[in-house]
Amino acid sequence: MRVALRNPIVGKLGEEFDRVVDRLLTPRFLTEPLLPPFPFETTGAEWMPVMDVIETATEYVMRLEAPGIHKENLDINLVGELLTITGKREIAPEVEGEGYLVKERVYGKFVRTIRLPVPVAAKKVLAEYRDGVLEVHVPKEAPAAATKILIK
Repeated sequence: MRVALRNPIVGKLGEEFDRVVDRLLTPRFLTEPLLPPFPFETTGAEWMPVMDVIETATEYVMRLEAPGIHKENLDINLVGELLTITGKREIAPEVEGEGYLVKERVYGKFVRTIRLPVPVAAKKVLAEYRDGVLEVHVPKEAPAAATKILIK
């Protein structure tokens, strides 16, 4: 949860400070690792879209808000237990004769990495992008049935 301050720190420094504090104070279950595995995949990320992670009995569902991004600019990778969503929002062309009074939208590359707590069925992952929301369904793998091993 983000708290609005009366006199917020302005600019990139304030955004970086908020991001670090948010990462340190969130519960560690199903969140981004404090330091992603080598190579550091968040290098070059310029912003971070908001995301919900939901667990059901059979799957994990990630909903990432990415309005204004073409689905061709989104990429999803699953390596082991790490799901990485990357994307890029293009800068809107400036129109001659117009000047910004307020500019709050962010542009550029983003990276979101989620460490899943259990093995997942990588070949059954489904993703859908609709109305500015990327929804990724990651089915859990069925646990292996217990087998009795005979000792010789």
